[in-house]
Amino acid sequence: MVDSIDVVLLTKNSEHILTKCLNALYQNVPVHRLIVIDGYSTDNTLNIIKDYNKKHHNITIIFDNGTRASARQKGIVAVQTEWFLFIDSDVVLCNNWFQKATKNITPNVGAVWGIEVWSTLKNPKMLKLFLIVTHKISEIRGGTHDTLIRTSTVKDIQIPNELHVFEDAYIKNHITQKGYNFVSCYDPFCIHFRPSSVWTFKGSLNLVVESLRLGSLRLISKLLLAYSFYTVYSIYQFFVNRK
Repeated sequence: MVDSIDVVLLTKNSEHILTKCLNALYQNVPVHRLIVIDGYSTDNTLNIIKDYNKKHHNITIIFDNGTRASARQKGIVAVQTEWFLFIDSDVVLCNNWFQKATKNITPNVGAVWGIEVWSTLKNPKMLKLFLIVTHKISEIRGGTHDTLIRTSTVKDIQIPNELHVFEDAYIKNHITQKGYNFVSCYDPFCIHFRPSSVWTFKGSLNLVVESLRLGSLRLISKLLLAYSFYTVYSIYQFFVNRK
C-alpha cells in the first residue's frame, strides 16, 4: 500500500498553467514532498510555488540550469519515498489520479504512466486516433508527463546530461532492463497544455530538429510513423490558430 509519495516537478517560466497544475496535484495525489527543480525562472513561477508552500509546508526548491536530464537526475537524488511521481508543469491531472494509478501496481511493475491528452484536441475522431498513437509512443519511449515510478529502480541511474529530449526513453529503458514493467494507461490521464510556441512553424521545426539531433537513429525510426501524425496535427493546429 502506497500512502504518500514525493513529487518531482520541473519548472522554468511555467506560470501560465502552474496554478492549475498544482491545484490538481494536491487534490489528487497524497504529496509527501513536492521537489521543484527550477531552471532559474524569471516570471512569476517561484512566487506561485512559495505561496503553495505557505499552505502545504512541504515544498523543496532546487535550482538547475542544465538540461531536462540534469534536472530529472537532481530530482531522483532528492526523492526519499518508496514511489515518486514525475509531473510536468504544464499538465493537469485527472480526478482520482493517484487511486487509478496505484491500481496498476504489482511486484513486477516499475512505473505507471498516465496518458497525456493535448488540451487543443476537440474532434472526437482526432482524439481517438491521438490516444492510440500516443499509447504506442509510450510503449516505445515512455514518458514523464505524469509518471509514478518505483524509486529503487532508478536510484542508481546516471542520465547523460546532453539528453534534453529522450531522457524519458533513457529512464524507461533503465527500469525495464532491471526486469520491471513500464505500464502505459489510458486511465489515469492528464491534460497537456502545450505552449502556444509549439503551434508555430518555427516551434514545430525546432522540436523536430532537437529530436533528430539528440535521439538515436534506432529510436527515431521506431517513432517515425507516430511522429508523422504529430507533425500533421501540428500543421493543422498552426493554420487553425491563424484564423
